[in-house]
Amino acid sequence: MTTATGIGSHPGDGDAAYAEAVRVVLGELPDPEGLPYVPELPGRGPATTLTGRAVAVATDLAFDLQPAGWRLTGSEGRDQRRARSRLAQDLDQVEEQSQGLTGAFKTQVVGPWTLAATVERPRGDLTLADPGARRELAQALAEGARRHVADLRRRIPGIDRWVVQLDEPALPAVLNGSIPTSSGFGRHRSVHPPEVSAGLEWVVGAIRDAGAEPWVHACAPGTPLALLRGAGAAGLAVDLDQVDAPGHDQLAEALEAGETVVLGVVPTTITADEKAVVERVERWLDMLGLQPTPGLVISPTCGLAGADPAASARQALAVSRRVAHGFVG
Repeated sequence: MTTATGIGSHPGDGDAAYAEAVRVVLGELPDPEGLPYVPELPGRGPATTLTGRAVAVATDLAFDLQPAGWRLTGSEGRDQRRARSRLAQDLDQVEEQSQGLTGAFKTQVVGPWTLAATVERPRGDLTLADPGARRELAQALAEGARRHVADLRRRIPGIDRWVVQLDEPALPAVLNGSIPTSSGFGRHRSVHPPEVSAGLEWVVGAIRDAGAEPWVHACAPGTPLALLRGAGAAGLAVDLDQVDAPGHDQLAEALEAGETVVLGVVPTTITADEKAVVERVERWLDMLGLQPTPGLVISPTCGLAGADPAASARQALAVSRRVAHGFVG
């Protein structure tokens, strides 16, 4: 049976909103119809953004928060401690509401290249500018992901299948050299695909070593899906609107190889037309000459953090589940 999940981000800006997001996820995505996940509420501040979560997860590196964003530093600062405390509190809430849960569960961590494109070096400019620093960042993230999975296993012992989704929205820009420098007047040099693949392989390998399944989510146009698969990703999460012609072929190959494809097709900021979503997925499968398969997962598109907390977020997940339930794989 085809299943449903969410990308990770949710709307809201407080502890009560986080608790409600967990309730929504667990209520709308029950096993086996759905894959529940650790929700993220980036509206609560820098500690809860993609980069802030990575700062909390990464091991053996210290960060502090500057007006321009997160920066590597010589010793752990107050803001990094706050990010770790916030993550622990959120996981306490997930643990409390997930008691007795079995089946599968997903968590999300920013990927090494988006992290390198959003964290500055101690003396300025992005980590992306320094091959040694970006390698060190990727390795710290890999070890942090391993420990993060171990922590989640301890908290929810009934889960027998863990998925770790690496979020890489900046990856195409890293590859094509369009990440701005700190001054804004230049662009960082493109990183060659072999190095990009190696950085991903460190983190993907650590996730596998932890006994979890590595997926990569990248919703930007021009994402090199073949590179992600070559780096060991067992699942690809995309927005269907952003997939180019080669990407469709890669998604088809992934499904035929028994891998997972998370198809972002449910709108997040408007009321979804369930029938239209079903027909769109059917047309996509027909275009590729595929039948529904358990490897196909339906999700909302990126942007759920901008939805109405009381209505659209719950509705987007509910529609995803109902659409997925209509396909027999």
